Amino acid sequence: MLDWICETQDVWQRLQQCKKPIVMYGMGDGALKIMQVMERYGCRPQAMFASEGFVRKNNFMGYQVEHLSEIEERFDDFIIVMAFAVRDLPTIENIKAIASRHELVAPDVPVAGVNLFTLDFVQQHEQEFLQVERMLADEQSRKVLHNIVNFKLSGKLDYLFDCTTEPEEAYRNLLQPTPKEHFADLGAYRGDTIAELLQYAGGCERVFAFEPDQKTHQKLCAAVEQMGLSDRATCVQMAAYSHEEVLEFDSRAGRQSALKEESLLTGVQGAAKSKLKQVQAQSLDNIAGEEAVTLINMDVEGAERQALEGCRKIIQRDRPKMLIAAYHRSEDLFALPLQIASMRSDYRFYLRHYQYIPAWDTNLYCI
Repeated sequence: MLDWICETQDVWQRLQQCKKPIVMYGMGDGALKIMQVMERYGCRPQAMFASEGFVRKNNFMGYQVEHLSEIEERFDDFIIVMAFAVRDLPTIENIKAIASRHELVAPDVPVAGVNLFTLDFVQQHEQEFLQVERMLADEQSRKVLHNIVNFKLSGKLDYLFDCTTEPEEAYRNLLQPTPKEHFADLGAYRGDTIAELLQYAGGCERVFAFEPDQKTHQKLCAAVEQMGLSDRATCVQMAAYSHEEVLEFDSRAGRQSALKEESLLTGVQGAAKSKLKQVQAQSLDNIAGEEAVTLINMDVEGAERQALEGCRKIIQRDRPKMLIAAYHRSEDLFALPLQIASMRSDYRFYLRHYQYIPAWDTNLYCI
């Protein structure tokens, strides 16, 4: 095992062997995924609670959703399994306070795909992790890799808190955008990433933006117009992909809308119903054509591998700086940098993690 792996068991083994009552914190698809995996390991929650303000004496998957104080009255000691994602500081501080009183883990379940991040998974891909570790360009990137791997294995929040930095650091020190950028935003949502670029760069010469969801695409176009970029922007209602194709698109989850595929929730009773639509998929290479691209932002909810393949010509021709989400699939931490390195060997690679529980907003920078 890699010498920076600090954990001797993964979170699923911990829960399987736990003698204390297991209490689920949170509801929704995250809880469903975690409960499905726990069932494979022969364990299940004994109670469920939600944050203050979300407890309405409702039921979830056969559990009465309670207040934490009610569970504390019933059990002397228990382990909390956190089952939702959060990035706002007040909620994170509240979670820290809870974790100071009770053992708490936040199991990592992939946003896309079915590969769990277990000790066996890390052992199977040890050489890829080692190769990527050697490729990373600074000490903070190596710290992020080590901490995120240990967090994904254990669910222990201290690993996340110890490697969190602010987005401004990456913009100022890594991307260093200028008003001359030709920016491609793959998974542009409502234009928030474009607005963030303008904040740090002070302007932008050209924008290519992909957003497959119809309603969100309309809001993106309105935001681009409000930013004064309409005459410089190409906003397409398409999914960023490796080639032109019509794909099934699941728009049930808003910001986490994604291409339909097999996942941990496939066929699970109680999962939110998919809202499947057919959408046009296209590559950035085809949309941009011969126009130069100097900066790519990519957050395509698990389709990063295909979207990168659709940028191959631009990557090889223009060597754009890139910011790529590296947390949707368990293999993203090593598969994405290795894929990019196979296209061009002269990139410098960096990893950064921003404030989020679980390890969402862990990003790969290619400079």
